[in-house]
Amino acid sequence: MRVVFDTNIFVSALTLPGGRADQALTRVVDGTDRLILSKPVIDELLSVLARKFSRDPEELARVAVWLADLAEWVRPVQQLAVAADDADNRILECALAGRADMIITGDKSLLQIGTFQGIRIATLRDYLSHHTE
Repeated sequence: MRVVFDTNIFVSALTLPGGRADQALTRVVDGTDRLILSKPVIDELLSVLARKFSRDPEELARVAVWLADLAEWVRPVQQLAVAADDADNRILECALAGRADMIITGDKSLLQIGTFQGIRIATLRDYLSHHTE
């Protein structure tokens, strides 16, 4: 399954080891699922980690390199204005460009969309409990 993780999933995985988000990331690490990433998504993640969690540049660089090796990178060509939050639009663009099967998020406004152009938008709990492929 091809998946896009919202920033909040990455932040949880990187700041709360052993939690649900960490389990989701493990599905990518062990090859069960394929993570799709774009530069705007990684930029948002690194910005949040620096701003809200005081991560230093060296740690941010390690995260960026690790995710770069782990993910399939895409370059969204279509700019969307579907969601009110611009960062949410970057997630949708990444999923669309990467032909993702699912977006995993804790963001209520994204979850309200439900499905976007055939891409299912699901909670972390839903992804982990209903995903059997």
